[in-house]
Amino acid sequence: MNLLLDSKSSLLDSDYKLSNYHYKKAPLEELFLYLSAMHWVFDNNISFEEKALKIFRLQAEDCLIYKHYLNLLKIDVDKINSIQKIPFLPIDFFKSNILLSKDKTAQITFSSSGTTGQQRSQHHIAELSIYEDSFRQSFNYFYGSPKDYRILALLPSYLEREGSSLVYMCNQLIKDSQHPQSGFYLNNLKDLSEILSQNCNSKTLLIGVSYALLDLAEQFPQHLKNTIVMETGGMKGKRKEMIKSELHQKLKSSFQVQHIHSEYGMTELLSQAYSKEGGIFESPAWMKVLIRDTEDPFQLISHNQTGGLNIIDLANINSCSFIATQDLGKSLDDSLFELVGRFNQADLRGCNLMLEENDYTKS
Repeated sequence: MNLLLDSKSSLLDSDYKLSNYHYKKAPLEELFLYLSAMHWVFDNNISFEEKALKIFRLQAEDCLIYKHYLNLLKIDVDKINSIQKIPFLPIDFFKSNILLSKDKTAQITFSSSGTTGQQRSQHHIAELSIYEDSFRQSFNYFYGSPKDYRILALLPSYLEREGSSLVYMCNQLIKDSQHPQSGFYLNNLKDLSEILSQNCNSKTLLIGVSYALLDLAEQFPQHLKNTIVMETGGMKGKRKEMIKSELHQKLKSSFQVQHIHSEYGMTELLSQAYSKEGGIFESPAWMKVLIRDTEDPFQLISHNQTGGLNIIDLANINSCSFIATQDLGKSLDDSLFELVGRFNQADLRGCNLMLEENDYTKS
């Protein structure tokens, strides 16, 4: 493969830097093969900005839906020289389009949950190993090795919810933990309660959707020792929605723990952010949250102001890394952010109108 490296660089050279690669002179297909194979998105020796801009230029050509979107906005790709200037794709595009780099095929497709008749997002994953690298490195960074934990999941099992990226992640972490009691317990609250009451040499991670954790808290309250309780959101129509602070207070009271942890992720992302207390989330090094003005989706606002969450997820290298979500929040610094809610349908009418008026979204 001719990657047009500088004369002193080599693919086998451990000191090779991406900046030595003249990406504009090489076939994009060759560059994509190289970037994917190296999983360089997780390399902290390359700046986030440099990686993001290179992925932007790749996806502006290779992700056809994103390319059409940029053409609609009349974006000159060569003039985008900072992440603040990168246009973010409305997240609803994942509901009506196949977002996958050309010449790539999907190893697996993740789909969002939803009620009957509701259009669901789909994320076609070309390289499952990138997702696995992302969630494993992120978990290790924030919590340490899964082998240090007994992981008890209040989620559907992998066989029950095969298309869930969250269930896939938990299934792999459960396997990684190698603890005999690690597993899925959504339909076995009594058994789970008995397991939680047993002394365990390992730390325990109790992770689950909000409604299931509330069911456990109400039916089997107990003092959990050496246990992290982590909610992943989602009442899924099973319970009345409640604000995070109320949910966390109920769980803290029932389980007699100081803090409730939270995981922030979605079908459209291959990375996760975690909150260990107070609803303040921290992103891994390959993920960044920017905040957009609620009145002008193309205008970014500064830290500590509430707006829409724009997420850069470099692990999405084979789909689209630049996503305008429907979540509301504020950034506290370059890696910390807080969720405050979601846009209502009226707030989204501008983005939806733009989607409806352009036939390319259905191509």
